[in-house]
Amino acid sequence: MNKEYLKTIYSLFKKELMSYFNSPIAYIFIGVFLVMGNWLFFKWFFIIGQASMRNYFSLLPWIFLFLAPALTMRLWAEEKRSGTIEFLLTLPITNWQVVLAKFFGALVFLFISLLMTFTLPITIFALGNADMGPIIGSYLGALFLGGSYLALGLFISSLTKNQIIAFILGVMACFGFFIIGADFVLAGAPMALAPIMKFIGLGSHFNSIARGVIDSKDVIYYISFIFMFLWLNARVIENRTWK
Repeated sequence: MNKEYLKTIYSLFKKELMSYFNSPIAYIFIGVFLVMGNWLFFKWFFIIGQASMRNYFSLLPWIFLFLAPALTMRLWAEEKRSGTIEFLLTLPITNWQVVLAKFFGALVFLFISLLMTFTLPITIFALGNADMGPIIGSYLGALFLGGSYLALGLFISSLTKNQIIAFILGVMACFGFFIIGADFVLAGAPMALAPIMKFIGLGSHFNSIARGVIDSKDVIYYISFIFMFLWLNARVIENRTWK
């Protein structure tokens, strides 16, 4: 991977990232994310009376479940519907460069949104002695989980020209991968499949990191999950089945 290869990805990445801020999407997304997050946090914070963000991070995966597919639904579907994808892919760039640029553009936008919740841990530290480990771990886990949702949503967006279909299928797929390792699902699963389902589940790895213990198995899992769906995305674009 040479310098020119990375430079091309960076140029495409900047274009993708700025496209969010050049439309109402960024401001609607961040506004909804902050309002929902703050409301859910403070609703329980004063009732429970503990200097902890545990409840906030237990709800965050469900907020991401809808917001991440909303970010990715247009990334390929709109390009295919408008026909701009044909022009894009005639440029001297590889499919992987375009896929990576779209993914990192969405991921950095999600990271910026997470950064804007900094007032929550500051509030907690001002009101009590909070444990830093679980808070840092939860933010890291949220970034990995959000990245996984984005990679999955980006892949699904590449399968259709319709943004609404991409959004609905994205929510369903993210929901399925999130709950497949949940305790209530495993309780009804065959014993032989339970360990596999727990390993596949995005939620079980998020809960592990959110406890403040960064296990390499969880990190490798998330990186592998993201890579697999980006690879599948590149294969779909290469085959160009929408022609």
